[in-house]
Amino acid sequence: MVDPQITLDPQSLNPVEEKLRGPLEDQLTSALKAAADRVGAQYSGQSVDEVTAALLEETKAGLHPDIAAGFHPDIAELRHVAEAIVHN
Repeated sequence: MVDPQITLDPQSLNPVEEKLRGPLEDQLTSALKAAADRVGAQYSGQSVDEVTAALLEETKAGLHPDIAAGFHPDIAELRHVAEAIVHN
């Protein structure tokens, strides 16, 4: 089971984003967990790169369009989630 957690860098947030940081982290984490569950359930031998791309696409699909447009995760961290899916 994959249990990813998203943490936003406070240094990169504007004042409004900083005020909303907790709920935003919760929403992003929830969307990534749901994406990991869906991608993991459909996994059938794809490469780590393909799983990484699917995670990003599925996560963005689970977010409000405005939030999805601003969601630019660390691809290396997303790849760790993909590797966990591939190796499980």
